[in-house]
Amino acid sequence: MENTINITVIDREGTSHDLEAPTDMNMNMMELCKSAELPVEGTCGGMAMCASCHMYIESDHELHEASEDEENMLDQAFFVEGNSRLGCQIHLADDLDGLVVRLAPVGE
Repeated sequence: MENTINITVIDREGTSHDLEAPTDMNMNMMELCKSAELPVEGTCGGMAMCASCHMYIESDHELHEASEDEENMLDQAFFVEGNSRLGCQIHLADDLDGLVVRLAPVGE
């Protein structure tokens, strides 16, 4: 199908979900996960003001640099690793075909 890419999301139980993602709807990873009914909250609605869509980039894709707002939010998140990103800040585009992400554990 045109304007779609394939993305793998590994949930918190270790199960892989292969998703087809549209690249022509201005969606981000948080919205894709929510549409697939994966346990991503997106409490702030995609404004990089919470970390409820925290995920780890598991593939070798080059992503745009995290914004200052995203970096500040990750500084306050639990279980941050070097490959941590906020799903709401990863916009679906053709160059992300084959992206693999793992949902971060929920902080207490």
